[in-house]
Parts: sequence; C-alpha cells; structure tokens
Amino acid sequence: GDIVQNCFGYHLTPAGMIFENGARAVGAAVLPAGTGQTELQARAAHDVGVTTYAGTPDYLKVILDKAEEMGLALNITKAAVGGGALFPSLRQEYADRGIACLQCYATADLGNIAYESAAQDGMIVDEGVIVEIVRPGTGDPVPHGEVGEVVVTTLNPDYPLIRFATGDLSAVMEGTSPCGRTNMRIKGWMGRADQTTKIKGMFVRPEQVAALVARHDGIGRARVIASREGESDVMTVRIEATGGEADHYAGAVSEVLKLKGRIEIVPPG
Repeated sequence: GDIVQNCFGYHLTPAGMIFENGARAVGAAVLPAGTGQTELQARAAHDVGVTTYAGTPDYLKVILDKAEEMGLALNITKAAVGGGALFPSLRQEYADRGIACLQCYATADLGNIAYESAAQDGMIVDEGVIVEIVRPGTGDPVPHGEVGEVVVTTLNPDYPLIRFATGDLSAVMEGTSPCGRTNMRIKGWMGRADQTTKIKGMFVRPEQVAALVARHDGIGRARVIASREGESDVMTVRIEATGGEADHYAGAVSEVLKLKGRIEIVPPG
C-alpha cells in the first residue's frame, strides 16, 4: 500500500488528524511529519520510501527541491493538497515530476467539504455535508453558476452545524463529473467574502492587523499584502509609522500574525 507523508499540522489544528484518519481508512501507512524541518522531511521521505504527500500545495515543492539539493531520490507519485490555492503552474510542475496532484476543500469546523477526482473538472461535494451557495450577508441562494458564499450544513451527531458560513466564495457547476461521480460540484475556492486572507495555509484576519496596530503607539495604520514568488506564498506587512526600523516590529508581526514576512515602513498618508 501507499506510505503517506502527512505534512498537515497536528498542533492546535485538526488537519493532521483529518488526513491521517482518511489515509488509514484506505489502508495506507502514515508518516506523521507535520510542518517544518524540511531537510529532515526530505530525508524521511527517502528513507521510509514515501509514495504520497499530504499537505499544503506549495510545501511539497519545498521538500522536492530540498531532496534534489541533498541528492536524494524520492518515490512520491501522488499528492493530496489543501489549505491553500493550487495554482495551475504548480500542478503542472508536479505533473512534470511524475506526481498526480489533486486538491480538497475543507475547514477546521466541518472537515472535508469537497474534493477533486482524476477528471479534474470541478470539486465534488462530500456526501456527508449539504452545501449551498448564497449571496454574502443575506443567506439567500444564488442561481447555479453565480459566485456566492459557501454555506455548509453537517448533521454530524457529535458536532452538528446548520448553515455554517465559511466566508469562502465559489459557484455551483452544472451537470456531473466526467469521472462518474454524480453528486453536486462546485468550482473550488474563488476568494473570500470578507477581508480575511490565507497565507501559507494560515488565516490572517483584520482583527489581527488591528491588534498589531494597537501594540505600538508609533503605528498609524497597517496593511497585509499576500503575493506569490515562484510557487510560494509571501506576506508583506506595510506599516505607516513616523519612524523606526522594520526589525523593531518583526517580533510583534510574528507573534500577532503567527507568520513571518517582509516589513515595509511607509510615511503616514
């Protein structure tokens, strides 16, 4: 069977356990790798003979590049990714390296919501949830094909949720998947209905930016900019301040936003 290197986090997030339980349910062995320590990740993938990766879309490239740098041959031929956008160029790079990469759409509260099949034609809604696409702020369903907020109901007896608003945008696709699965399909993640953004698989919310501003009297306003460099997410924090060096704010940025990034100081206005 497959050996899955599970690079989703196990610490204060359910993603690691969600994927481990799924992998074990289909008879796969799991290497509970978690996040970080890329050199060790590459060495473990080589030594254990990992065949499948599970984690955020861009971290697999980091492991592959590190293994190549270390002269290690890896046997990874499959990847199940989530927690961030899978850009077509990155999927193509994995295909060029002999890796079939499919993505899923899940949240910490709901677990899996939808997933890709080998057809790669939209995302098929999981049979354990009820998905609606609604007009943000109203809860009113939109016509099929129109972009709206993803609202999900799960009747899980341990943790039922009724019309849980995810804050994510998507749209319903007409027809059924060419792979033969007949459940409803959505177009996948198409953005946010609010100002929250996701960088390296982690949410950054407006209230965190407000907390950063409140931390220093010298900060007038702050803005978080999410961008891409190569196939990796990059966070830039732009701070309006009358003085001070970027390093002065680095600790607060890491502590409040839970991520490291570039810091740019700009004059007020």
